[in-house]
Formats: sequence, structure tokens, C-alpha cells
Amino acid sequence: MSEKTVNVANHKCRAIVNQGSGVPIVFFHGLSYTSEVWRRLSITGLLMEKKLPFLALDMPYGVKSECQPKTHDINVNVAFANAAVKNFLGDAVPVLVGASVGAHVALNYAARFPVKSLLLVAPVRALEPHLVQAYRNFTFPVRIIVGSEDRVVGHEELRELAAKLPNAKLVEYEGAKHSAYVDFPGRFKRDLMEVYAAIE
Repeated sequence: MSEKTVNVANHKCRAIVNQGSGVPIVFFHGLSYTSEVWRRLSITGLLMEKKLPFLALDMPYGVKSECQPKTHDINVNVAFANAAVKNFLGDAVPVLVGASVGAHVALNYAARFPVKSLLLVAPVRALEPHLVQAYRNFTFPVRIIVGSEDRVVGHEELRELAAKLPNAKLVEYEGAKHSAYVDFPGRFKRDLMEVYAAIE
């Protein structure tokens, strides 16, 4: 595992990278987090033990991310993410893991580029019309996690999202807030490994 500076798509950002064999996992943090959150929760450590490749990016939308310039433009964030994936992973088709706005980026990425699977924590703005149109093509597995105490994303919205996806499962973490993966990292790691084991 190494820390790199990725200089692509007119952005200069921090990335945590691990080479390995198998399908790579790409992580998009939430608005007030950075790529460091995946290391702090020992998620990167688990993947290193299993010798799995991954890429955790500081994203341009992140309030605290080591990334310049900053932007909330979804198209710019997706273009940056795709350029970073190509830079580090070549033509490999990844599993995407995203939290909150990072999950929104993951959904938009998957609407444009090939992915193996999605693991989403409380995705925001998931029912935007252009995304809903794309969902019928999402034949890959999608797991959506929401905390029972989440006050940011409506549970009804996520139930509707799961219903619109051909191969989705909605999982509630009892007692968790919006950042459910931070509240219950052990359970999140089990979910991540289940999602990973199910890809073809």
C-alpha cells in the first residue's frame, strides 16, 4: 500500500493505492471525509491482508480532501475518477464503493463506464432523472446500506432506488447514522467482502 499524488483531468489529488491480483476496488469518500477514512477503519488493511488491489481517492468535492482544485460538479468528479482509475488500474473493471456524495459519484460513474458491482452507503440524489433512466442497464449487483438513524437520506427514497435497480439489495444498520460504515465498520467489512465474493 502506498500514498501517491494523482495528477489527472486537471486535478492534483492524494490517492492510497495497493497493487494485487483480482478485481480492483475503488473508494469514494463522503463530503466531510477523505481517503484516510478507509485506512482509519482498517478497511484498507483487510484488503491488503487478502492481497486485493484497491484505489482510495481524495475527491475534488471533499471539504477536507487533499485535492486541487475543488469542485462539486458531478461531471468533473466522474471524469476525474475515471481518469484516476485508468491511470492506476488500466482497463480493469472495478467494484465501486461510495458513501453519501461519493455514492452519488459511483452511480454516475456506473451510468457511463463499466463496473463489476456497487456498494453504496446512503447515496444522495439517487433518483435524479438521468440516473433513473440508466438504472435498467445496471445488471450488476448493487448493495445499498442505510443507517436506521440516518437523517440526511430518506429511507423511502432508498427503497425506491432499490426497486428501480434490477439486482439490488437494501440493508439497514440498526442504530447507525448517515455514515453507517463509520458507526459499524466490522459489519461494513463483512458486507464489502460479501459483495466482492459475489462478482463474476
